Amino acid sequence: MTMSAGWYLRRLSRMGPREVGGRAGDAVRRRRWRAAPPDCPDVTGARFTASLPAGTLAEVPPDAVKRLTAEADRLMDGHAEFFGVERDDLADPDWSYDPKTGRRAPQVYAFDVPYRDEEAVGDIKQIWEPSRHQYLTVLAAAYAVTGDERYAERVAAHLRSWWAANPPLRGVHWTSGIELGIRLLSWVWIRRLLDGWPGAAGLFEDDPVARRQIWHHQRWLAAFPSRGSSANNHVIAETAGQFAAACAFGWFPSSARWRTDALRSLERQLRANTFGSGLNRELATEYHGLVLELGLAAVAEADAAGVPVPASVRLVLLRMTDALAAVVDNRLRPPRQGDADDGHGLVVDGTGTDRWASLLATGDALFGRLAWWPEVTGTDVRTPLLAALVRPYPGNGTAAAVSRPASRPVRFADAGMTILRGPEEIWCRCDGGPHGFLSIAAHAHADALSVEVRHDGVDVLADPGTYCYHGQPAWRRYFRSTLGHNTLQLDGADQSVSGGPFLWTRQARSRVLAADPSGDGVARWSAEHDGYQRTVHRRRVELTPAKRELRIVDEVRGTGRAARLAFHLGPAITAELAGNRAVLTWTGDGEDRSAVLDLPGGLSWRAHRGESDPPLGWYSAGFGRKEPATTLVGTGFADGTAEFTTVLRFHG
Repeated sequence: MTMSAGWYLRRLSRMGPREVGGRAGDAVRRRRWRAAPPDCPDVTGARFTASLPAGTLAEVPPDAVKRLTAEADRLMDGHAEFFGVERDDLADPDWSYDPKTGRRAPQVYAFDVPYRDEEAVGDIKQIWEPSRHQYLTVLAAAYAVTGDERYAERVAAHLRSWWAANPPLRGVHWTSGIELGIRLLSWVWIRRLLDGWPGAAGLFEDDPVARRQIWHHQRWLAAFPSRGSSANNHVIAETAGQFAAACAFGWFPSSARWRTDALRSLERQLRANTFGSGLNRELATEYHGLVLELGLAAVAEADAAGVPVPASVRLVLLRMTDALAAVVDNRLRPPRQGDADDGHGLVVDGTGTDRWASLLATGDALFGRLAWWPEVTGTDVRTPLLAALVRPYPGNGTAAAVSRPASRPVRFADAGMTILRGPEEIWCRCDGGPHGFLSIAAHAHADALSVEVRHDGVDVLADPGTYCYHGQPAWRRYFRSTLGHNTLQLDGADQSVSGGPFLWTRQARSRVLAADPSGDGVARWSAEHDGYQRTVHRRRVELTPAKRELRIVDEVRGTGRAARLAFHLGPAITAELAGNRAVLTWTGDGEDRSAVLDLPGGLSWRAHRGESDPPLGWYSAGFGRKEPATTLVGTGFADGTAEFTTVLRFHG
């Protein structure tokens, strides 16, 4: 996907003067570096001292070790899966190759690489992901818990291969700060996990090539921070990686300054990216997880290096952890809201380890669980490693002083999210919050007033997900569209106006009118948005636990419009539609389940499944993956006083 002149003008219109000035300075610096790239200073006597405390590895549960080594053995055989693409070439990877399109990114000056253009470069996510080196942290962790030097030797061979193939400022891996930041964090943990291997020092601190790579990564991040309208999760990854490296690899004349500047930025940006309630301001749940992982890893590096961290950093991470514990369903699945690209901050676990259970286990170890937290039964490798590095919190002015929720929060007013819960683990998320974060709302979807409903962790009314970012514009438009969510579309238009795959030029404003998630036997929520000019869409949701019934009432006030009301069913749901009634069936925990969905009679209903031209009837469980799922769409006309009522009844 190449960006047009119109896109650049729209993008420029979302920037303030300070951001424009900063980006102009970046452009000058890029031209200067082309002619005279910065030089890495010579250093001697570099040492790595940020080791794991003695006895830490013995705390890793045996079943977590088993999953880890199984994954490591698969990697040793050259097999891995990235975003739905199975690879068998990881024994000796080509770092610029995209197996999805068969293209290779050009090995030119980094800032000349047109990484958004799939025709020229390939699928950039497929190229970037292995070079985050998080599969190497898995191999390094396998060495740490087993002592098997095969894993360490493979890590060393791949790092040396990568460093040789990607000299500073050459090629696609030097174009995006988030990639450099996450890669630095991976290198810190690789060095830590290989600490018992005789070749560890020769791979890192004693190798001038490694030192040069580490220095150039940090110099790049210091020179080109994400700015202004782009200061979302990317800037957290940049500062966390920069800070971690400056703590663990503090070998350079600039290390102290980089460490100070990165910590100052991390503290500021964590607060800016997080609501007071603890939810991430991008309103994209997977980025909540990414930011939390990065923040926890940064604090671990600070404590390992004895660097004081502002209390506000720990406070934000504490609130993020409590918020995550509050919003997950009974299977520990959080909402599927906004963009999701399977991004992780630190990976040391094998396949089968639950990301969200792992984060809650880490939160329990670092902050202490509250009585209302859901029970976490799984195990992981990461939690004991982080817990060994992070200082105990009680009495340090953070966890001991802050007031935490006495009961499970159900309404997050600043984020516009309300969770309704009923019997047999009925879970319903109602969205009445801001469209997204910052002026471009890069990871937002046009999903105002959408609902997401689960029964015992099974998606019944589902958020379809994300699927892709670059290269497939029709699919990108669909998965972030109003029609692609459980809400009402008018005149065939989105509630918010898109200016590009990560840009919204007009954002719908939502307002919660009432939220009483636990009153008089009926949980109630209502909200409205102004995305359709001269017409207001208002929605009421009522959950009656005694009846196992969810009622959704959509009102249209103002100018009459053509209407389409969509309900996306999860991939496990089979639907039999007759008129305006759909019988839903699925299997949960080996038992047959069912529900009836009575749809508004004023609309004409049709089931769609797996359609591609245009896309409709799909579910994306993860980035790069999609599968057919049933979408029920009702079409008709909404006059200025229209009201559409939908009732979902779960059978006992």
